[in-house]
Amino acid sequence: MDKLTKTRRGGPRSFDRDEALDIAMRLFWRHGFEGVSLNDLTSAIGIAPPSLYAAFGSKAGLYREALERYSAWREPGDFGPAMDLLTAVRQLLDRAINSVTDPEGERGCMISSGMLECGEDHLALARDLTDRRQAMRESIALKLQTWLDPDQAASLSRYLMTVLLGLSVQARDGASREDLQEIARQAVTAVEARGLAGASSGG
Repeated sequence: MDKLTKTRRGGPRSFDRDEALDIAMRLFWRHGFEGVSLNDLTSAIGIAPPSLYAAFGSKAGLYREALERYSAWREPGDFGPAMDLLTAVRQLLDRAINSVTDPEGERGCMISSGMLECGEDHLALARDLTDRRQAMRESIALKLQTWLDPDQAASLSRYLMTVLLGLSVQARDGASREDLQEIARQAVTAVEARGLAGASSGG
């Protein structure tokens, strides 16, 4: 795998915690939790395992902090200002495509596809990611209530979350920006076909 590396010279040394978190975030983002070993992390950061444990407690602890850093940098499920439902959906999908194809980051979404399966030792970590995805879905549903009643908003939010997860996986698999934009156009057409575009807010 083409993993980030950082050569450590002269034995153990102090390290920049923020830099270490950024390196770990990108490794986990690129390869997922299970795809990054302790050796990958210590080699890339340039520290010995005891130093990593002292700083972050465990690989899982480092992953949680990397997730927080990712969430602060990227805001999955973000809407821009919109006057109508279809514009809001387009903006949501456009922003997602920008995020999963941004050349300054890694392909895909760390929250969407970083840890879909894991061993029993890390079930709590998997639940954390499930909770984050649920929070994204609820945030989208709340925004959609500007135009839809709560049941409609919840249903459309589930559909849009499915599309967002698919965009992340497709981006990770190498789909072009144009490919993803075509998927987004089809999703907007599907929303329009549901007859929701003219619905008024249930609030």
